Amino acid sequence: MSLPDIGLSYSAGIKDGDQQGNLLVSSPATNALVPSSVIEIAVIKKSKRMPALDFTKGALVLIMVLYHWLNYFVRPDGSIYKYLRFLTPSFIFITGFLISQVYLSKYKASGLGVPGRLLLRGFKLLGIVLCLNMALNAARLKGFESRVGDWSPSDMAVAFLTGIAPVAFSVLVPIAYVLILSAGLLIVSRQYRSIYHIACAMFVACALVLELKGIKSGYLQIFSMGMLGISVGYIPIDRINGLVKRPVAIFSAYLAYLSAITLWDDVYPLQVVGVCLSLAVIYWIGLEGAEANRIRKVVILLGHYSLFGYIAQIVILQVLRRSLAPFGSDIRLAGAALLAGVVSTILTVEALDHARIRMAGLNKVYTAVFC
Repeated sequence: MSLPDIGLSYSAGIKDGDQQGNLLVSSPATNALVPSSVIEIAVIKKSKRMPALDFTKGALVLIMVLYHWLNYFVRPDGSIYKYLRFLTPSFIFITGFLISQVYLSKYKASGLGVPGRLLLRGFKLLGIVLCLNMALNAARLKGFESRVGDWSPSDMAVAFLTGIAPVAFSVLVPIAYVLILSAGLLIVSRQYRSIYHIACAMFVACALVLELKGIKSGYLQIFSMGMLGISVGYIPIDRINGLVKRPVAIFSAYLAYLSAITLWDDVYPLQVVGVCLSLAVIYWIGLEGAEANRIRKVVILLGHYSLFGYIAQIVILQVLRRSLAPFGSDIRLAGAALLAGVVSTILTVEALDHARIRMAGLNKVYTAVFC
């Protein structure tokens, strides 16, 4: 989770700092510790980092700022939200995509190393969500009481398992489940190579049946998006890049999708289409952007720290909400809050990135929690 993808890291493992304060990473070729700048090119060539994908995750963090700003400062419901509903399943889709695109394609299925890493990261995410909810419950922050309130341990357990009564930061829970299930399926895949595709088809079909029957499925729908991401991640990245580089077709399909949800609302089948098309549009922008562009670099950095950025922007907007509440609900204040939320999220992530380079102790703590 060092970053990038809420729940998953595909960068070289950061080990420590040298005497000049540069981050040291383990060189894949020699297993020696060298400054990260030395192997940056090699890392990119090995697709350990995919700038366009990091751009996509960073853009999702910024759109999430807009989503929560609307929720906190404008209104908590309304038709506008159906056009933003792709956000949560998109984060989970990308997590699944990285599991197959990076983990399963770069590591051999022999041994328990990779399943162990996936399992550990899944349980870490659950632990983060639990700790955050306990902290919110103790602080009694406005806007979260209905989610954490005075729940008993059994109520909290049911909420974690089903998603029918979502906990705060609930998007992280199904991501954790995707990681945990993937760890088990990876072992099974030694004998049954198509197990991930079979599991994907089963979960998507179950979510679709429950949708048609009008049964509330909790985490199932967005969890199925993670499994779909795993299946799509088996497609070679070069082929995906080739498919995405057809902007006329993609944008035409995206406009058709917007028209469909305007007419029929964001039903589950349209959510599946919307996630794929929305990510394709953002990913295409990331592919086409100039490397030297300052804005693109900032968005990519947010993608490196998407999990931290996701948590930080919620905290920042909550602080702004409480601070500005005495001044009323003027539209100018709301606009200022949006700008402050975006800028503060970016500055917080940049500060963390610089601090990790200069403070080996902080880097170790961050790695222990988020990686």
